[in-house]
Amino acid sequence: MKKEIQQLARQFLADVTSYRRHLHMYPELSFQEKQTGNFITGLLSEWGVEHTTGWAGHGVVALVRGQQPGEQVAALRADMDALPILEANEVPYKSKHDGIMHACGHDVHSAALLGAVRILHSLRAHFSGTVKCIFQPGEERLPGGASIMIREGVLDHPKPASIFAQHVHPPLEAGKVGFRPGMYMASADEIYVTVTGKGGHGAMPHQCIDPVAISAQMIVSLQQLISRYSDPAIPSVLTFGKIWSEGGATNVIPNEVKLEGTFRTMNETWRMEAHQRMKEIAEALAQSMGGTCTFDIHKGYPVLVNDEALTQRARTRAEEYLGTENVVELPIRLTAEDFAYFSGELPACFYRLGTGNPNKGITASVHTNRFDIDESALETGMGLMAWLAIQELEAAY
Repeated sequence: MKKEIQQLARQFLADVTSYRRHLHMYPELSFQEKQTGNFITGLLSEWGVEHTTGWAGHGVVALVRGQQPGEQVAALRADMDALPILEANEVPYKSKHDGIMHACGHDVHSAALLGAVRILHSLRAHFSGTVKCIFQPGEERLPGGASIMIREGVLDHPKPASIFAQHVHPPLEAGKVGFRPGMYMASADEIYVTVTGKGGHGAMPHQCIDPVAISAQMIVSLQQLISRYSDPAIPSVLTFGKIWSEGGATNVIPNEVKLEGTFRTMNETWRMEAHQRMKEIAEALAQSMGGTCTFDIHKGYPVLVNDEALTQRARTRAEEYLGTENVVELPIRLTAEDFAYFSGELPACFYRLGTGNPNKGITASVHTNRFDIDESALETGMGLMAWLAIQELEAAY
């Protein structure tokens, strides 16, 4: 079976590369992936693969049933949406939608899953069970397409026993993959603060309540949330990336200052405690300096925890498929992923697909306007997904 999957992955590489390039040229923002969904359903229909549409807007779910479908089900997931970034790469498949780019590799994820579907469909006479293939919209935008699809019943009828997803990883060379069992990625919350004071002339601050000074003190004080309240064993980060006011100038104190930031951590209990402490610190500090503030936290994606047993099995199987030298252990990351919603519902494994190639100058990070991949990674991506799904099904019988 391994050799057959590897041969099919090589055979389908040119086609899957064309799928990836098409998706890259026509990126769509979160929850706007209509043409992306149509492209995917067109291929599934052409191949005769059973599928449904309309999930969380434009999501697609395909079912590849083995010759003896049985009750065992494994799931594979890929996200579909792009980012509001103007692409700077000069390549034949450069984005044709100005200001929108597949800078996080979701074109790669969807193309690789299409390749995996094609491999599984070709081998359906040789395995038992069903593989549910989930093409998910809206990963880059709250509340996250995963949460919506779950509410809509994507994990029912049939219900998978496990789920896998992969994500591009430029620091890792194409042909390699990485795994980490247990706690892997952080929760992600958005913070929106409005500090209100009393504006006036910059030369007469004693007649004002300066929201700029309050905001500056607030940012410094809130940083102590991590250094003085958080357990050092729990990775956490608090970052304010945007500060602005309307009406302020070199000699004008504004009435109001707005702050925007993110709070991330790897522990859900501490996450909730930190939310409360942040609000208390900010409101008390503003009041002590004569102002007021509103402190809004938009709760984002939860902590992503890879099932220990499933991820260990997946790593062993990846070593069998790719060779031990091509499988690495990953460090914890404080980035976030809405796949965490799936990992909260059933045993899940979220792993990294190497896409970099320093010799070709392919090193740019995700979420940058120069991001690209060594497309040989698509062969690894589609083949490994198919291999993991079939191995998981076979282990159940």
